[in-house]
Amino acid sequence: MKTLILTGAELLGHADALREVYASAFCAPPWHEDEEKAVEFVGRLVHDVHRPGFTAALAFTGTGLAGFTTAWTTRAPFPTDRCYPQAAAGLGADRTLDWLVGAREIDELAVRPAFHGTGLAAGLLSAVTADAPGDRAWLLTSTRSPRALAFYRRQGWAQATHPSPDGNGIVVFLGPRHPAHHLAPEPL
Repeated sequence: MKTLILTGAELLGHADALREVYASAFCAPPWHEDEEKAVEFVGRLVHDVHRPGFTAALAFTGTGLAGFTTAWTTRAPFPTDRCYPQAAAGLGADRTLDWLVGAREIDELAVRPAFHGTGLAAGLLSAVTADAPGDRAWLLTSTRSPRALAFYRRQGWAQATHPSPDGNGIVVFLGPRHPAHHLAPEPL
């Protein structure tokens, strides 16, 4: 297994392989995304690779790309597109500013199903957070995947927000070295 760290537009040279891995990871349950979402992801990368602090880790085996993760520095003011408003609502304005803005934000982590349980995802996550600003790393994930939630907890990430009682929505996780890690509220 070979891991490659990329910090800019050179990632786009792997666009086809990234789309394939994204589709294999997210088109199946519990995500149920379609091939169009994989194409949209690659389309977003054209912009994302120019974000401040952009970094990506790609894991290759003898048969090609097995998994990847992408990340960048969360900008100020805190974004209001995608799922960011849910994160801000769960944390509140002060914690959003203190905990997330200027931190390494993990955008995507995708691993081909054949490599689940091999440590590949943990290695990719470690690779993009190793030099996180002030050890501050965070991510959003959906409550639709108990497997993803359990994975992040096993890696030492702290769930900093909790979904509504119906269990739907997204949650924020803080990285194991994040200075506010110990301040994350305990689950209800």
